[in-house]
Amino acid sequence: MKRILVIALCVCGTVGAIAAEAQVKMTKEQMMFYTSEWKGERFPDGRPKIPEGLLERAKHVTIEDVWGYLREHGYNCQYDGNWQALHMDKPMTGRALTAQYMPARPDMVSAITAEGKKENRLGGNNMWPINELTTGDVYVADGFGKIVEGTLIGSNLGSGIAAHSQTGFVFDAGIRDVEENKEVPNMNGFYRQGDPSAWKDMTLTSINAPIRIGRATVLPGDLVIAKADGIIFVPAHLAIGAITNAEFTSLEDAFNFELNASGKNGAEFEGGWTPAKYDAMAKWIDAHPEKLKMTHEEFQQELARRKAPKPKRGT
Repeated sequence: MKRILVIALCVCGTVGAIAAEAQVKMTKEQMMFYTSEWKGERFPDGRPKIPEGLLERAKHVTIEDVWGYLREHGYNCQYDGNWQALHMDKPMTGRALTAQYMPARPDMVSAITAEGKKENRLGGNNMWPINELTTGDVYVADGFGKIVEGTLIGSNLGSGIAAHSQTGFVFDAGIRDVEENKEVPNMNGFYRQGDPSAWKDMTLTSINAPIRIGRATVLPGDLVIAKADGIIFVPAHLAIGAITNAEFTSLEDAFNFELNASGKNGAEFEGGWTPAKYDAMAKWIDAHPEKLKMTHEEFQQELARRKAPKPKRGT
């Protein structure tokens, strides 16, 4: 009897595991597993919810400054370049809502379609992630670089993205109706190339799972910063530190440029930062408070960190 019970439990567990793995959308538990270092607010489904104010601040920092901070923390695979954009001159920031697409095969498509019916999802599965978007999200999709018949949206779905997110998208794939999408209000978008073909022989396989975008790894809730020189995906738990650090570096540069222009920097054109120079910079900020994007408290904390003696290697 015990043996029968054990076998029955194993079968139930296996069925349960298969059912869980078959779900297109990641469960709350799965999202919290992958983003466990985030300690802030979350959406009901478990995705990290970076504050709105930080999304706005992120528009004004440089990719290089954020990239340097991430490298210092061991995150070496968060950037990718060579994009086209609807509005290349307009920075786009937001929280990543991820989706993965793969080449289609009938058995997989049948299972995914059946799940969509069970969940009362409407339309082709390239519409499903759009309905998950909320204001401030960026729809980030791994379309395995497919362009011809890899166009994940046209202008109708583009208008849907704008209506739900008020932000835009990043597609490692193509799009169609580029001209019309450029006219959609409240939306930007970064993509590999435009093409007039409709999507074909590809299917959605996951929503809010870890994905690869070019040479970058992206998790749901990452801070997306998309600019003319590329896109960087900042882990949610590092977002505040990365933006504050980048803002401070920008202030350093502005102060340093002023010293260079006035001939007061000697031969230290790239900095030569000392506690005395940081004190002079602090006085300069007091005289130009409009330059601060961070709070004055954040500035003072970062100033103290930079002034502190650097530990010697090996200690």
